[in-house]
Amino acid sequence: MSITVNIYYTGADGTARAFAAEMVSSGTVDAIRSEEGNLRYEYIQPLDDPRTVLLIDSWRDQAAIDAHHASPMMAKIAELRSKYDLHMHVERYISDDGIPESDKGFIRE
Repeated sequence: MSITVNIYYTGADGTARAFAAEMVSSGTVDAIRSEEGNLRYEYIQPLDDPRTVLLIDSWRDQAAIDAHHASPMMAKIAELRSKYDLHMHVERYISDDGIPESDKGFIRE
C-alpha cells in the first residue's frame, strides 16, 4: 500500500509556477525525494489552468508522511507558500494491489 497526495497550488500571475521553481532550485525537492519512504515528488503544470501547479506526492505509508510533516523542510515549504500567496486543494488516494486484468486491455505500453 502507498499513499498519494495531489496538491493543487493556485496563485495569481504565475506565482504557483514560481513557487515550484524555487522549491526545485533551493534543493528542497531533492531533499524531500531522498527522505525515507518517499516514492514520488513531482510538479506538473495543467494545460488548461496556467494559474495552478499540481504536486504529485507519494509515500510508502502514513508513518513516512508523518515523519516528513515533522521534518524541518515543512517550515521551508510553509514559508514559500506564504511568500507566493498560494491556495491549496488537496486530494488523497490509497493504492490498491495494481491494475486488474480487466483494465489491462485499455493500456498501451
